Amino acid sequence: MAQGQTRESIRMALETLRVNKLRSGLTILGIVIGVTSVISISSIINGLNNRVSDFVNSLGTNVYWVFHLPVIGVQPTAEMLARKKLTVEDAYALRALPHVVASDASKQYTKSQFRVGDVSVKYKGEKVAGAILQGSTAQIATTDDIDLVEGRWFSDAEDKRHAKVCLLGYDTWNDLFHGASAVGKEVNVETGLYTVIGVATKRKQPFGGGRNPQDNIVYFPLGTFENIHPEVKDVWVSVKFDDPKFKPLVHEEIREMLRVRRRVKVDSEDDFEIFGPDSLARLWGQLSSGLFLFMLAVSSVGLMVGGVGVMNIMLVSVTERTREIGIRKALGATKRTILVQFTTEAITLCAVGGVLGVLVGTIITYIVYFLPIGLPATVSLLWIAIGLIVACAIGLVFGIYPAWKAANLDPIEALRYE
Repeated sequence: MAQGQTRESIRMALETLRVNKLRSGLTILGIVIGVTSVISISSIINGLNNRVSDFVNSLGTNVYWVFHLPVIGVQPTAEMLARKKLTVEDAYALRALPHVVASDASKQYTKSQFRVGDVSVKYKGEKVAGAILQGSTAQIATTDDIDLVEGRWFSDAEDKRHAKVCLLGYDTWNDLFHGASAVGKEVNVETGLYTVIGVATKRKQPFGGGRNPQDNIVYFPLGTFENIHPEVKDVWVSVKFDDPKFKPLVHEEIREMLRVRRRVKVDSEDDFEIFGPDSLARLWGQLSSGLFLFMLAVSSVGLMVGGVGVMNIMLVSVTERTREIGIRKALGATKRTILVQFTTEAITLCAVGGVLGVLVGTIITYIVYFLPIGLPATVSLLWIAIGLIVACAIGLVFGIYPAWKAANLDPIEALRYE
């Protein structure tokens, strides 16, 4: 009996949608917008979470970076900006730690304001603009885990004698040589010619698609780089250790050695920063939490508007069907029957809006995924279920009052209604 009443209520709700297409469409528009927001934004956040997780995992769990300033999630203070910079000798000293397998010191030349490349690289009429220049010790091959398309990394001997050799990033190589071998060729960088000895593979892109700026780069031995840009003083130190289980120990050993080398007083704070891939994960976690709150705010507005619209159309429906309600009561329909009927109609309206919202959100997700910017987006079954459940819940919450009003109509007064 109850199932028959429910089916009849759903049938009448769908009939209402069919007969009053425009009014019903406008009524559930807020539900559609709310659920669409939930599906599309959650899909993008979910895709970005997966991409960032893959990127962080690619960096490894046994690496630390050291710099004289905090660079992840912190605005440097005046005291931090006045700190003494790290030195190449600091990187050399860290190699003596028991669990450290490699320690590299690097310098980069970029546009200081935006940290992007500022140099053109040329080869036989071809030109690549906006390249980053980086100088590193030979141990970058171990600390950074960068595979090569061809060739090799430079050696300690080439670093010491400031050899005029270089490695090209993937995009730099591809734009200059169009997939042909570059090893042994000379490229023009700044005012000098440098022999290419290797080509790096393509780097992972943590956000979106397109090119990773780190693929438009030219690597030099550190001594060679210092000849080209002696004004660059900021030194990044990368430390690779043998086993992730020694992570806390290695962190403390790096900290103790640098405090001694930099003559930091016992009661003073560190004047350098040690961080790893997990710092990137924590920062992204904070950003994604903000995006999640934004999603809730946008979808809540749409769902509230949709809920008010559903309540409005159900109140109109009760008024229009007052005589029908009176007849049904006269034939023996109980308050419960009328209450279930109108509540089910409201839930059905919102469920239709939820289904449409899921479809539109899924379409938007795939459009975003296939756009040239290539934002990662993954449709989540969990959020589809949440969207549909919330839509139905909106129908229940905002449909209960019109249903109660219909159930409590006086049958005699209802039959006299014109």
